[in-house]
Amino acid sequence: MQERTGQDRSSPGGKEEPARPGSAADQRAQRGFDLGILPELVGYNIRRAQVLVFQDFARRIERHRITPGQFGVLTIIHRNAGLNQSDLGQAMGVDRSTVVAVIGRLEKRGLVERRPAPNDRRSYALHLSPQGETLYDVLAGDVRAHDEGVTEALDAGERAELIALLKKLNGNGAS
Repeated sequence: MQERTGQDRSSPGGKEEPARPGSAADQRAQRGFDLGILPELVGYNIRRAQVLVFQDFARRIERHRITPGQFGVLTIIHRNAGLNQSDLGQAMGVDRSTVVAVIGRLEKRGLVERRPAPNDRRSYALHLSPQGETLYDVLAGDVRAHDEGVTEALDAGERAELIALLKKLNGNGAS
């Protein structure tokens, strides 16, 4: 049996999309629709939190036209200049075609440079351009402010515990 949500939330791909937190559909759901076991499920709560986090991220850094995934790529390249696309994909947990597409967009904007790898002519070493380094420095501050904002309801211990638990779920340990 399908849970009632107050409206059809199917996307063109046939997947059901959750109501955006704070939206009219979300308010209706919270006001009196029976959500069944959903509020007890880890995945449901992680997804709702993800929607809130991504909305706030978009609002805070929209002027830079950077997505959360692109920020992740810029961060990893910033900290690991010269890594190749395969290693970047492994670090991000995404496939090669995704990495190639993201790098292509960032390269087109002049933020990332692909240079021939010194030890492998078939591979490219990834570097932030000077413009990419400058933007990264600005973004890092904006993203830290965003992160503090979305976790402001938590004290420092709760925030650390949340991060440790999420790392554990992701298979990264609690370090």
